[in-house]
Amino acid sequence: MEFLIIAIVALAAFSIFRYFRQRTFLKTLTEDQFREGYRKAQLIDVREPQEFDRGHILGARNIPVTQMRQRLIEIRKDKPVYLYCQSGSRSARAAQLLNKKGYEDINQLKGGFKKWTGKVKTKK
Repeated sequence: MEFLIIAIVALAAFSIFRYFRQRTFLKTLTEDQFREGYRKAQLIDVREPQEFDRGHILGARNIPVTQMRQRLIEIRKDKPVYLYCQSGSRSARAAQLLNKKGYEDINQLKGGFKKWTGKVKTKK
């Protein structure tokens, strides 16, 4: 029982640490803030291709978080990176990877694609 309590406390502490560390390199933007800057940035949808095909933000490129490590060459370090996924957890994982690889201007859409009210493109 004692071990379980220690494990839960350690997990909570680790989660809090990651949350605050992430805030040092990842800016979470409201839809209005995101809309202001994404046309001058690299807009990347990190969801899987079938999700992307069902609907994505106009102008976005699809680089799934599962393929990001192999496709880093497609993402420039000298331009801002705007990420989004369905709700925000995958874009946070992608941001962590980009940060480790030396990317600096990393932003994500608060609430993800499901909260987006702007223009959407779908594959027919």
